[in-house]
Amino acid sequence: MDLTSEHRTIGKQNFAAAVASPLVRRDFLLGAVRQGLSSGRGLGVYYFGYEPNIEKPVRVGVLGTGDEGSVLIGSINPEYIEVQAIADVRPYNIHRAFHGDWYSEAAWKARPGLLAKYGWKTESEARRHVRVYGDYRELLEGERGRIEGVIIALPLFLHAPAAIAAMKAGLHVLTEKLMGHTVAQCKEMARAAKLAGKHLATGHQRHYSILYDNALELVRRGLIGSLHYIRAQWHRGNLPGNDSWQPPLPRGAKPDDALAGTLERELAAWEKRLAELRNNPKSSPTEIELWEKRVAQKRAQLDDELVAESVKNWGYEDAVIAGQYRRPAIEELIRWRLWQRTGGGLMAELGSHQLDAASLFIAAAHGGVKQKPLSVAALANRPLFPPDREVEDHIYCIFEFPAPGYDENSEVDRLKRITVAYSSINGNGWGGYGETVFGTEGTLILERESEASLYRTHEVGSYVEIRGTPEKPKLEIVDMPDEPSVVIGQHALLEVTRGYTEQLEHWAWCIRRNPTASDPDVRPRCHPEVALGDAVIALTANLAARRGERIDFDPAWFEPDLDRTPEGIAPDLARYA
Repeated sequence: MDLTSEHRTIGKQNFAAAVASPLVRRDFLLGAVRQGLSSGRGLGVYYFGYEPNIEKPVRVGVLGTGDEGSVLIGSINPEYIEVQAIADVRPYNIHRAFHGDWYSEAAWKARPGLLAKYGWKTESEARRHVRVYGDYRELLEGERGRIEGVIIALPLFLHAPAAIAAMKAGLHVLTEKLMGHTVAQCKEMARAAKLAGKHLATGHQRHYSILYDNALELVRRGLIGSLHYIRAQWHRGNLPGNDSWQPPLPRGAKPDDALAGTLERELAAWEKRLAELRNNPKSSPTEIELWEKRVAQKRAQLDDELVAESVKNWGYEDAVIAGQYRRPAIEELIRWRLWQRTGGGLMAELGSHQLDAASLFIAAAHGGVKQKPLSVAALANRPLFPPDREVEDHIYCIFEFPAPGYDENSEVDRLKRITVAYSSINGNGWGGYGETVFGTEGTLILERESEASLYRTHEVGSYVEIRGTPEKPKLEIVDMPDEPSVVIGQHALLEVTRGYTEQLEHWAWCIRRNPTASDPDVRPRCHPEVALGDAVIALTANLAARRGERIDFDPAWFEPDLDRTPEGIAPDLARYA
């Protein structure tokens, strides 16, 4: 294939998608991608080697239908997955699971709800197909013999108990990241999957991102030279009173909360807006319907007050934080990311995704062989928020990974290391989130999982063209001051997907093709060994940050069958008896 002519044919924005793998990527670009997207099908059937359909959809229950659970529901392809039951203790989450999130256009696009996904007209019709439970254990008992798998999007501290209970009940599992709350729990999950002969997938979606796959191919083929440094960040503008991890509570749930009354005031304003629209003959039916849905959603959010006391029966606790901040159990449920008992802080929620990406790039530099990190030094602090939480505002980490040629027994070669610098902060969203991969001959910049730019080292005033042959491609600078880089994110001029649909489709396909999880060649891309590695990296970084020290990674931490863990707790499946 003539790379230069192919580049001209498909346009500058798409050259890397065609070049990255001369056959697969070219077929992808020239295939029936638009038809697949219009049907709600993911792009994985063109990219990751599974068929565009399976014999029959996998019957599943969804455990946890909050923000991320509703995103997963919105990413389902009904040809692969049939949701038969959901479980959530919050009325608000159950409402969104059915109706979607109407607070903004972007929210609805990410969380369209079961009615839109399956074409049901009303919630009553949907409930004839989807049974509703409160606690996840009720679903596992009530759906025994009816479903084949579960999708878990519960708070982090429940991942292991729910996943292990599901696998003991004979169900396959796809759980959101992080795999577990501790490394010991992750190893218990891996062992339970092996004993049960079930697929256990973890939601690190970059394993199914076509954007990242193309970027990885550039590294694998040596187009950026020797990879030696990765810089990653996830910066957010959250501040006291405006924190996405601290949503308002219904006033009755905690009358003295700093945000008490916010939901009630919003509902009153929205009801007033709806009344004005209904009284205006010029109002469009579409706009009236939109505000009706928003008002209904806000009322459902206030209904969370109804479970303020009963949540204690489901594992949530009252507490006093730092000797002064009173936290009722309902707050632990709704703001679970803020507490060490229920969440894992910035590294679990954000950093784990990006360190997973860094691990993928480093593996690509090693010919596709996954590398264990050598060490991490980290710091964490809380300069912005009052003691109304336990997690930190900021975390900063330096990781070392082996570079090609690394030898721990050689005085010279033990210094051959790749450094990964990571920061996650609140209070300033400058730069957003993404990764920059530094090679000796090129630089890759990936931003917001939607765009990747390729530069010839530091010369950002010129864009890079790939020339040569598929066997020996090389980067060459072309003077185009008005076009400083070549974007490789907009494949076939279509929107880049984040990998959720592809991940769910592939999990279902693996269940149909390899129901006993006995074939190692047919398993989710983020299987237990991979997900355990990501968890070790994130959770060890937390330990280093909270201690303010450097920690050397023990290779035994990454082995599911070995008992050693960074927190010093041995895995024990007997605790789930």
